Amino acid sequence: MADINIPVSALNLAPVRQGESKKGAIDSMVDLAQNLEKMGYARYWIAEHHNTSTLVSSATSILMKHVLEHTDQIKVGSGGIMLPNHAPLVVAEQFGTMATMYPDRLDLGLGRAPGTDMLTASALRRSNTDQPVYSFPEDVQQLLTYFGPQEEQGYVKADLGIGTNIPIYILGSSPDSAILAAKLGLPYVFAAHFAPTHMEEAISIYRSRFQPSDYLAEPYMMVCANVIAADTDEEARREQTTMQQFFLNVVRGSGQPLSPPVDDMDEIWNSREKEASASMSRMTFLGSRESIREQLTRFQEKYDVDELMAVSYIYDPEKQKRSYEILKDVVSS
Repeated sequence: MADINIPVSALNLAPVRQGESKKGAIDSMVDLAQNLEKMGYARYWIAEHHNTSTLVSSATSILMKHVLEHTDQIKVGSGGIMLPNHAPLVVAEQFGTMATMYPDRLDLGLGRAPGTDMLTASALRRSNTDQPVYSFPEDVQQLLTYFGPQEEQGYVKADLGIGTNIPIYILGSSPDSAILAAKLGLPYVFAAHFAPTHMEEAISIYRSRFQPSDYLAEPYMMVCANVIAADTDEEARREQTTMQQFFLNVVRGSGQPLSPPVDDMDEIWNSREKEASASMSRMTFLGSRESIREQLTRFQEKYDVDELMAVSYIYDPEKQKRSYEILKDVVSS
């Protein structure tokens, strides 16, 4: 039987709740990090999204620095830095600086997508072509070099990054990202929290093609999933309606803040919207402690991942913390 006593981590898109200011959303992001640190969570990652009024996670490295400043030991990372938007040298200098200030506390999760719509992506890009997307493998390799030993550096270097060996994680939702992570011998994080379709295929490809490297001797598979845990199944199902509204916003392309739970989602969405939202969010652990344990046990018996990263879209911050607390209790007991 696969072990459910695995490390758990958290991803935060830093949403703005209904009635909350953007400053309040940033404060909530820090407060959650502090609480997860006390619970014993392994790492806390912050996403990168642009031109989205309901998320404050556009300047990821600045938010990471803010969280590092207000916590003591939890690993803080990017989930992820979207490389088409950034020159690798700039990323290396920013993360190298943070690693100098906060040694051994950083993770660098890297994504191939721009994390926004195409018009905004064109405003962010380093060039007017699609080359940054296609050069992702070379950009990752460049970052590995920038964080490596002095003797491997070229003329252009990120001085504060040299020798920091900041752990790099490949993020993805497709077999392509699994192939790259396996080839480079790096940890792989699958984004099942919004794109679960190719999860099983990607896990299989990553493990079967993994090549040991200087960074990792064996494959390290993480899955990011939604978690809505509460003291009862009934309470969890009600809190889930906040997440359902979140994904409905994605389907509709609307800009509603994270909203309170409702009694009946069928009064809000139509059948097509319900199906689309459910498809994106179907990788969700939902319910009481007992239900979460049962679901996670089944999941681990099938996939046996090395670490679970949780996203918990819950409107009430205290109930969100409780959700994370229940998950940690399940994997620790």
